Amino acid sequence: MKELMNVRDQNSLGIVAQAEMHHALLLGLQLMISSNRDRSDVYDWMFRLFRRQHKDKFLSSFGKLGLEGLPDAVACAQYHVMANSIGGVPVEYLAESDTKAWVRFRYPRWMYLGATICGIPIEVSRGFLNGWYAENGVSLNNPRLGFVCVSEDMTGEFGLCGYFKEFDHDLTDSERLQFANERPPRFNQEDQPKLPAEGWSEERLEKANRNYAMEFVRNGLIELHGVIGGSETKALGGRAARLIGLQYCSQTRTLIGTEDGDLASAGSYLSRMFAGLGDESVVKLSGSTLQIIHTGLRITQGLEPADRETVLTVWKELWLGALASFQHMKHAEVEINADSIVWTITDVA
Repeated sequence: MKELMNVRDQNSLGIVAQAEMHHALLLGLQLMISSNRDRSDVYDWMFRLFRRQHKDKFLSSFGKLGLEGLPDAVACAQYHVMANSIGGVPVEYLAESDTKAWVRFRYPRWMYLGATICGIPIEVSRGFLNGWYAENGVSLNNPRLGFVCVSEDMTGEFGLCGYFKEFDHDLTDSERLQFANERPPRFNQEDQPKLPAEGWSEERLEKANRNYAMEFVRNGLIELHGVIGGSETKALGGRAARLIGLQYCSQTRTLIGTEDGDLASAGSYLSRMFAGLGDESVVKLSGSTLQIIHTGLRITQGLEPADRETVLTVWKELWLGALASFQHMKHAEVEINADSIVWTITDVA
């Protein structure tokens, strides 16, 4: 039993470490694009990313969250509280009526954790509000349902807050997202929706949190390619990924309990991190060369070949950055195959 617990703890730490790494990569990508591209590109990217996420996740999650039968405005608000909580994002539900229901995101903001928030332009907020929130009524076949934003992060107010409202008339495209100057009702703990008791174990929540960050990264790269093209996506995305690997290797290495040392420690680090995604890896150390045959590749599951190539070109830089951050720096040759990656790693002389 103790051995099983140790395996569970090790797997759990790998899952948590991957959630942290991919969350950081998402933030790094936002900063990299915001500081190197026009703000119109940033808006278009965020709009496309959140519209994609909405179409992938919104309606398919209603049953899992037990929201059928609720008034549309209430269901939308409660959806955002529960779905975001699965990804580790603090959001509160503020009840007003069956046709007007509030959400208030609390700090620290998951999407702009730490000082990142100071470098994010308002186009990011406007992109995801139009990409996701303005689409809820469309997805629910309710032409009267819209979202009214009363506060945003980048404007220095009190954080992202607003309400879903069922109006007394059908909304035009431009009316599905509106802005107003209002204050939300007082918070009431008794009103907060809760995830269904069955099916949401600690392990499932950990994996959902990891997948939440990972899917934002891979969908973000795919949609970025559609806005700025493949070469720029790979160049800027790859630079961001390498920096995040350099920056976050130490804390993820500490989290999963591997050393900052020789080739064997690098193999242990990568294999445990890949296991945190549910991937498989075979580690072979022969003299001064370490080879890792890496299969499973959750990061590319279900992707079209062109999207897979874009994602892996950037994603490999995450781990090349991590290897370069070791006290004894590592160099890796990377061979990307149809169903695997082969990492051939040596110490830098």
